[in-house]
Amino acid sequence: MELAPLSIACPQCGSTDVVYSCKPECCFNHVCNHCYTTFELETTRVGEWKEAFEIPPDPDPSGPTAPCARCGEPKVFTLSDGAESTPRYLCVACKALLTLQLTAITPG
Repeated sequence: MELAPLSIACPQCGSTDVVYSCKPECCFNHVCNHCYTTFELETTRVGEWKEAFEIPPDPDPSGPTAPCARCGEPKVFTLSDGAESTPRYLCVACKALLTLQLTAITPG
């Protein structure tokens, strides 16, 4: 199992040059540096990770982030364990397995 920082493609142009433009106390607004589309990230809990794992270092604070649907912490990482073709996400704070959705999409 590997944990990696979130990498999100812009829903408008597909660019992965996306930055987190706020702070967790406010919102989870992201901006595409290519077309200036804005959007927010949110998660849905779909399970819980039962195995032990090493907590990765905190990612770049300007990189994409999302709140955990279970505990609210912005400690969500992409989970790749080779078993699933659909991306899954893991909150390293509470071990919740998550899905990720883009909301509040406003084309730039």
